[in-house]
Amino acid sequence: MAGFESLSAFGRPPIVGGIPFTRGPLAYLLRNRFYIGDVVFKGETLAGEQPAILDRDLFDAVQAKLDEQVNNHKVSRAKSEALLLGRIFDDRGHRMTPSHARRRGIKYRYYISCALLQGRTEQAGTVSRIPADEIEALVANSVRGHLNEPTEIEDAVLIHDHVVRVEVRSGQMIIELAKANADRKRKRSRNVIEVPWHKTPSTRRREVQVPETGPAQDIRHIRSENRATLVASIARGRRWLNELIADPTVNAETISVREGCSVRQVNMTISLAFLAPGLVKAAIDGQLPHGMGVTRLRDLPSEWSRQRHMLGLN
Repeated sequence: MAGFESLSAFGRPPIVGGIPFTRGPLAYLLRNRFYIGDVVFKGETLAGEQPAILDRDLFDAVQAKLDEQVNNHKVSRAKSEALLLGRIFDDRGHRMTPSHARRRGIKYRYYISCALLQGRTEQAGTVSRIPADEIEALVANSVRGHLNEPTEIEDAVLIHDHVVRVEVRSGQMIIELAKANADRKRKRSRNVIEVPWHKTPSTRRREVQVPETGPAQDIRHIRSENRATLVASIARGRRWLNELIADPTVNAETISVREGCSVRQVNMTISLAFLAPGLVKAAIDGQLPHGMGVTRLRDLPSEWSRQRHMLGLN
């Protein structure tokens, strides 16, 4: 399908009618027997009156391929080290999928909102990316304590047997537990645990409060070498973003191969192209406070007002 050749470097799906055309709608189209002249009614496949517009052999080959992918997905899912796979969601109902990054040979696992992965940053929940080890341990310990389960039971078994859904909020974790058969007949209410929780910052945040009436000479500005690196990174991010917009054959992978860096590095650098104009001007003029370098600025929300809030620039 030609439309899918234009997927962006961020893996964002095409927008059809204002709605992202994601895996679910695509699978529905590929599985739809209406296109080969059949009609499915109450689970039974019947011959329809409409003419077929797809070759049946081609349709059957596609179904076999889809079934193979489903089986492979089930196997990889069973082997996955992500204990909350399929069970964890952000507070806007978006599924959070496992991801990881390697730094200096160490693997760091995360759960990331699918809205964020699809480029719909503004639709992601209040917490769109969380460390997997921390959240898995919190869920397992909370469930173990609530049910008085012995420590001999592994976390994976505990979560598999008792956890139905985990909802991540900015100040707490909502854990929905499975009910026993007797409880299901007696009650319709959800069996949930509310656990206080706050996301641990990936880096130590140094909140910078610029005084309104303080003398200007007391404010420490960004170092000149850090300023030069930041300005160059912003320019590089804008240049790469322009490439993605202008040339549909370019994506993050091709840029990473050309530049000799990771795909994640490319995406993080491009995020600097979305900095608020005031922050960009302050960077160019060297007026940003000390500590506002590339690492601090490339992990900000897309909303300009929230960028200043996250940086503590009130």
